[in-house]
Amino acid sequence: MITVINGTPGSQIIGARWTKASASDAIGDCVELARVNETEVAVRNSRFPDGPALVFTRSEFVAFLDGANRGEFNAMTV
Repeated sequence: MITVINGTPGSQIIGARWTKASASDAIGDCVELARVNETEVAVRNSRFPDGPALVFTRSEFVAFLDGANRGEFNAMTV
């Protein structure tokens, strides 16, 4: 299994297939995700592909998505 730690440059995560969020735009508001291995997901800012990626366990990411779907983070965007 590939081991990746937080802060690893996104472009150096071997085998990562980055998926850009559909809400990303040409101005540079871009977020990308990649499955690192069977248990982890990485997130990066695609404007800086060599910048650090944040790595979350699958269960952490599922908890985040659940909170986002429930609107728990909506206050972050106003």
